[in-house]
Amino acid sequence: MDIDWSKELSEQLDWHWTQHLRPRLDTLADDEYLWEPVEDCWSIRPGENGAFTIDWAYPEPSPPPVTTIAWRLAHIIIGVFAMRSASHFGGPPVDYQTFPYAGSAKEALEQLDDAYARWRDGVRGLTAVDLARPCGEAEGPYAEYPLATLVLHINREAIHHGAEVLLLRDLYRSRPRTDRV
Repeated sequence: MDIDWSKELSEQLDWHWTQHLRPRLDTLADDEYLWEPVEDCWSIRPGENGAFTIDWAYPEPSPPPVTTIAWRLAHIIIGVFAMRSASHFGGPPVDYQTFPYAGSAKEALEQLDDAYARWRDGVRGLTAVDLARPCGEAEGPYAEYPLATLVLHINREAIHHGAEVLLLRDLYRSRPRTDRV
């Protein structure tokens, strides 16, 4: 039996994306996007020049801080999809230091959709030979792993972090409201 592994790998994530994750983000509003459920959250914040920046530290503190929806979406956009699309599919270069972070939910969702589409289209264009080749130096200590391993990793990361975003949406919706009598 011939198996189209590019199709199988792309459809694994695309099904989750189109049937579960992305539809639940359609109503994301700015207050929810930037909501900090606990003190000392990492988020996206206006910087000194007015452009938004991301909270981060290297090495990451242990335990890592709780992050906002804005922070998690930025991570999915940059670290999960855009950097890998740049490294493996000719996408534009991107990094955490110079990325134009979204100050609104609408802008973040546009960035998310664009980054996802580039990744999805790149995976769909892979052949069986491409999937078997090493990832290359862009993946650091995983350079010798087959590209299929990276695709599976990205699928897991997108599903995992997407679920965290949806949980934060559930918590936001169910939070105690101080304006209720």
